Amino acid sequence: MRCAMGGNAMNQLIRVGTRGSKLALAQTDIIVNRLKACHPGLEFEIVEINTTGDKFQNVSLDQIGGKGVFIKEIEEALLAGQIDMAVHSLKDMPALIHEDLVLAAFYERENPSDVLVSRNGGNLSGLPLGAVVGTSSLRRAYQLRETRPDLRIEPLRGNVNTRLRKLSEGQYDAIMLAAAGLIRLGLVDQITEWLPTDRFIPSVGQGIIAVETTKARQEIIGFLEACDAADSRIAALCERAFLRKLNGNCKIPVGAYCMVEENRIKLWGMLGDPDSTSVYWETGEGTAEGAEALGNALAERILEKMGSKPLKADEVQNAR
Repeated sequence: MRCAMGGNAMNQLIRVGTRGSKLALAQTDIIVNRLKACHPGLEFEIVEINTTGDKFQNVSLDQIGGKGVFIKEIEEALLAGQIDMAVHSLKDMPALIHEDLVLAAFYERENPSDVLVSRNGGNLSGLPLGAVVGTSSLRRAYQLRETRPDLRIEPLRGNVNTRLRKLSEGQYDAIMLAAAGLIRLGLVDQITEWLPTDRFIPSVGQGIIAVETTKARQEIIGFLEACDAADSRIAALCERAFLRKLNGNCKIPVGAYCMVEENRIKLWGMLGDPDSTSVYWETGEGTAEGAEALGNALAERILEKMGSKPLKADEVQNAR
């Protein structure tokens, strides 16, 4: 990332929309501090927005609208001109966004791994038979069953601290979380086991902070160049192309992880069969310039394995 000077940064107030959770605010601070360092003349107002996903934490995501429930109200505020930019976890973003909006920056990716946090400090293989593992992610549940079909998987919603509290209260023997959230909250010491990304494929965009604004706000887009990491952008384009090819808002488990090494990329993708417990996996390699083409091709190969045509948009929610 570089401190690109876009537009007039003198004495301008930028209203930044975000969810109100500790993690969302921590991620917003990362972006705001980066912009302050690159554009000292900018001033910021943090606008906390309560989303549908935050309001209904005891209901499964597919019952309240799926993937977009953590961004809907924030995007409405952007379109209404109530905020100037918005900070999101990229994994919360559906494959398609409003035509007047743009993801203008993809911040440097934090570790994309899923992790296990267990009550007794044991790893996944050491959990007792029939142990209760908490996750509301179909993606995680399908991959867990591939490794430990004996486990009892129970729903788990709420912010990171709420989930950790439920674990400590004994409601679960272990829970699955994204490493990135624990790292950004200073809770890395809670991690019992780091799960390999080629076996527990992360959610699309996991670990990447995305910054969104309207296409009309070219001066904001210019400022946000300072927050855009080339490797994160390549990975995001690749993984989101994979998701989009599956018609993106799936009520099925889907994951993708693109590793970027200089000009070469490798993509792992998975899709769970909604009619069974089967999981379909594929890997592919290519160049950074062909990131979206690789995402499309890998999705097509998985669909061929599954014997399916592209899934209908109303059948699809990217299960986090």
